[in-house]
Amino acid sequence: MKRATLLATILVVAVLSPAGALGTAGATATDATNAMEQDCTFPVTKTDATGTEVTVDAEPQRIVTLSPSAAQTAWEIGAKDKVVGVTKYATYLDGAESKANVSGSGMTTVVREKVVAQNPDLVLAPNIIPDQTVRKLREAGLTVYKFGEATSVEDIYAKTTLTGRLTGECAGANETVDWMKDRVSTVEQAVEGQDSPRVLYSMRGGYTAGEGTFINKIIEAAGGTNVAAEAGISGYKSISKEVVVERNPQWIVFDSDRPVPDEYGATAAAKDDQTVVLDRNYVNQPAPRIVLPITKLAKTFHPEAYERANVTTTTTATSTATSTTDRGETSTTTTTTTTTVESSGQPGFGVGVAAVALAAVALLARRE
Repeated sequence: MKRATLLATILVVAVLSPAGALGTAGATATDATNAMEQDCTFPVTKTDATGTEVTVDAEPQRIVTLSPSAAQTAWEIGAKDKVVGVTKYATYLDGAESKANVSGSGMTTVVREKVVAQNPDLVLAPNIIPDQTVRKLREAGLTVYKFGEATSVEDIYAKTTLTGRLTGECAGANETVDWMKDRVSTVEQAVEGQDSPRVLYSMRGGYTAGEGTFINKIIEAAGGTNVAAEAGISGYKSISKEVVVERNPQWIVFDSDRPVPDEYGATAAAKDDQTVVLDRNYVNQPAPRIVLPITKLAKTFHPEAYERANVTTTTTATSTATSTTDRGETSTTTTTTTTTVESSGQPGFGVGVAAVALAAVALLARRE
């Protein structure tokens, strides 16, 4: 029985301890316990961005997402198979091509008839969907929840948790948030005390992302300084080549694979061939995969610091031996095992794995 108890301790430590130092922002064993105990029953009522109390009577089996961020969140928390309708910009997600396309001709336009035709139990609408569209869908008898604007990673944590509650995927949502916090905390540890390189986010047509954009938050979170924001640019606007050369970025970040424009040739980034390509689907959507570009940039800007922050060393007592010397004295020797683990940086290292580990321990205990 002692061996099973010891194994339980080792497994719980191995599974619930973060791969990177989590600090106050990260998941803890208490978080994992709370996730397993969270009430995820129905009906559930939440007040949405329109000020409407939205009640979901039973766990939805047919969901329509009206934005790629809502679809991505559903995919990450394990609600993919419940989604029956998506918008056209969600087609990058694996399996999204098999879902109904409810988009209209505009960037944020959805066709009410297409949504209604899917007979959804729940419609998830982003903040950019007009209230009028939401009202028309409700008049058609649909349950629609409209999210508020997400302006920070913390907002995305909350949105992910809420989506899990509305869709009946609470455990998956908590696991996803734990993974996100793990990655962000590792980045925070890596960039602390490091020099902040000057960074330009370069879009086609000479446009860039300045203050007030998720791109700016991503660059800052990864330990960089956005030269566009530094130059007083806010939102997505054009930036002159003169300003770029004057600000002299050390890194240029692109949203697609392309060479450095000739007019930026005098910058340190061009001279040192220091460029990074990020997936535009991740940097522009307030959804869980926002942490992937943050992580990629941190690895790029501070590779050695990130490598140090991304491992954790755990020392666990594994056995104790007691012996008696020739003089009748008792001596106790403890053998310890030290394990260094590098995080994979992928979702799935959370509550679900912990449950499997504990189940294995219970089985061993019965065998003892």
